[in-house]
Amino acid sequence: MSFHAGTALSQQRTDPFGGETLRHELGTIAQNDRNTESCRQAALRHLKPHVQDAHERIAARNADRMDSGMQTARALCNLHDRLIEILYGFVSSHLCRVRNPTDSERLALIATGGYGRGLLAPFSDLDLLFLRPFKTTAWGESVIELILLMLWDLGFRVGHATRSLSECLRLAQRDMVVRTSLLEARYVCGDKALAEEMRAGFQAEIASGDGQDFVAAKLAERDARHCRQGESRYLVEPNVKDGKGGLRDLQTLYWIGKYLYGAGSPSQLVEQGIFTHEEGGTFQAAEEFLWDVRCRLHWIAGRAEERLSFDVQREIAEQFGYRDVTPRRAVERFM
Repeated sequence: MSFHAGTALSQQRTDPFGGETLRHELGTIAQNDRNTESCRQAALRHLKPHVQDAHERIAARNADRMDSGMQTARALCNLHDRLIEILYGFVSSHLCRVRNPTDSERLALIATGGYGRGLLAPFSDLDLLFLRPFKTTAWGESVIELILLMLWDLGFRVGHATRSLSECLRLAQRDMVVRTSLLEARYVCGDKALAEEMRAGFQAEIASGDGQDFVAAKLAERDARHCRQGESRYLVEPNVKDGKGGLRDLQTLYWIGKYLYGAGSPSQLVEQGIFTHEEGGTFQAAEEFLWDVRCRLHWIAGRAEERLSFDVQREIAEQFGYRDVTPRRAVERFM
């Protein structure tokens, strides 16, 4: 479990918003408008074109094949990290500033799910954990509410949870979904010591056993998912995320490897002898290809779409460079 930038983001820590300039501009807005709601709206108007421009640059690089699907997913993750840092700084420093904070008035913003892994598809939800040390405070409630409102107003779908340290660990003991989300948790901003305390507690209290219950639960989830999506790898309209042989199956292997062996990336599964070099190469090639397809599906649909339906297969086949005498034959080669 990692609360630092992580391997997936190690080469994506650039600031897509131009360094400190945007933060300074938002600070100026706050100084000139002391009304919380009108200040928030003015900040949103200022932020929206910056966010849209950053998304368009990432989409263009993917469309022009300058960035692969995974590079695109990492760039999007980095973009949202920087945006959340900006929003947290703006809200906590200007809209909800506390001059003498108590120990209870601390907050860590932690990415979970695919966002926690450092890979985010173009229209996927942002999964965020707002971690507090104890019971909620009025300050914490206000900060969380304003950050969520601003993310929603900017057009993002956010899956969020607000929990204390003890609640996180207690839920992770009995709920495998929560346990998996914490396994992939990644610190974004806020109180880093608080996030580190949860990491240490998770390692000591949750992930210190033999892992048999976790493995059994993940394999059961996989079997149930295959029943829903179809048992064949050769469906004519496959789901690239949840279908058999899709991204979720690769992630299940990764979850098990991380939980049992502490592997922080698929390459570390090779280093530890869990995968052979050939198996590791196959895993990474499959992951790269599926992310390429998934990102293009999202861009074409303009929403979170995971099913490779007939109406998009031809366009994606062309984007991947498949050509033949007839478009149908090109699609068949791609599929």
